[in-house]
Amino acid sequence: MKPLFKITFLLVLAAAFAGCKSRECAQTIPAEPVLSPDTTLKVITIDKVSCDFDREPLLRPFGFKGGYVSEIWNVSAYMSSTSGQHAIGLGLQSILWSDASVFFANSETGGSAIMYSMTQYALKLAKGKSFRTPVELMEWLFPQVWEYGRQISANPDLRATFALNALVSVDNAAWVLYAKENGLTNFDDMIPPEYRPALAEHHAHCAAIPLITYAVPVEEIKSLAEEGYFFMKIKIGQAGTQEEMLAKDMARVSEIHEALKDIRTPYTDNGKIPYYFDANGRYETKETLLKFIDHLKAIGAYDQVAIIEEPFDEAADIDVSDIPLRLAADESAHTVADAEKRMDMGYRAMALKPIAKTMSMSLMIAKAAFDRGVPCFCADLTVPPVMVEWNKAVAARLPSFPGIGDLGLVETNGHQNYVNWQKMRQDLPDPNAPWSLVKSGVFTLDDDYWARSGGILEPITRLEEKYAQRLQ
Repeated sequence: MKPLFKITFLLVLAAAFAGCKSRECAQTIPAEPVLSPDTTLKVITIDKVSCDFDREPLLRPFGFKGGYVSEIWNVSAYMSSTSGQHAIGLGLQSILWSDASVFFANSETGGSAIMYSMTQYALKLAKGKSFRTPVELMEWLFPQVWEYGRQISANPDLRATFALNALVSVDNAAWVLYAKENGLTNFDDMIPPEYRPALAEHHAHCAAIPLITYAVPVEEIKSLAEEGYFFMKIKIGQAGTQEEMLAKDMARVSEIHEALKDIRTPYTDNGKIPYYFDANGRYETKETLLKFIDHLKAIGAYDQVAIIEEPFDEAADIDVSDIPLRLAADESAHTVADAEKRMDMGYRAMALKPIAKTMSMSLMIAKAAFDRGVPCFCADLTVPPVMVEWNKAVAARLPSFPGIGDLGLVETNGHQNYVNWQKMRQDLPDPNAPWSLVKSGVFTLDDDYWARSGGILEPITRLEEKYAQRLQ
């Protein structure tokens, strides 16, 4: 990030964090995005915008953070420029993940409608504006969309991640438009120079991380391991009081470990299946988490724990430097400033979510973590197949995770949860491409994958036809 650009971003973030009113924000935020001084890049002016969504049902209730979701809104954003180029970006909405208070204060549909309104608002703001890189556009949009979200949700404490989640499709459209305008045909060339050292690898494989929610039967978990999936993301932090939650979590982990403890994998230093526990902020005290860790030791699972993600609510502000296992920050690392704070507090891994917090913000967080030697991986948000490729584009370029072989880590659980997963795969430019399929728990990234960047810059025919008809 250029110095002047970074100063501007910090100013608008400070205004947003201060909870400024609309009039005050208007005085603080520039009237236009602050353009990079790099004159080799084209100035792109947004001409037309539009958006839409599909309500995708889930195979079964998806449980985490003590709640359950039954459907996910998959969103698309259309953006054209005054030069005649256009782009379509994808996103999806996860209200419970991004701000549980909004989820529980509204119906499931009502919460999704709030976030979708924020996406529409972002596009309206963007119309007629100019940018050189998508990061510039997102830095300008983010605090305004966040403030708008506070107003329409009647929630002055709306989490920043809720606004970022609403901006993903807009950001992706901006990246595709940026590539078209500048004649860029692969992801490596799209990455601005300051972020490239953090994404310099070209792994031959990416581990496909499945998600084990509260309702997934143990027999199914064991079947996943026998198919070759080896990095298991397991939801903890079940519903109930802290005592009830801990009891349920310990019983669930005991059951899972008993099923998986003897299965071996060639991808880890110790040959055992690594566990990735995600608490989504449900643990209220360090003492409760340490009881959970003591249980892991008691059942012999301790040395298989690669990550415990987001054990505490971010508002608890608990330093974790003395926790013996590697703790990762996810939804609490809304922005690069939040990520740096979490690393100062002892978090030793970062979950990147280009598909949930925008590619632009994820690049900034990846750089901050890389500069400190903190490993990253890419977590999912139950995204459709095309968005898996956006996530994979980052995961395949990150440094290897400690204790894991020479490969990227990318969570993908859509195949476990969407009713229409196979139909959704038809949006891929090449649904039968080997690099888009999981085999023995990994994606194999061949020369065709790198040449095409997983197809993320190629048109999605169904959506191209939809918007062509709408905007004619």
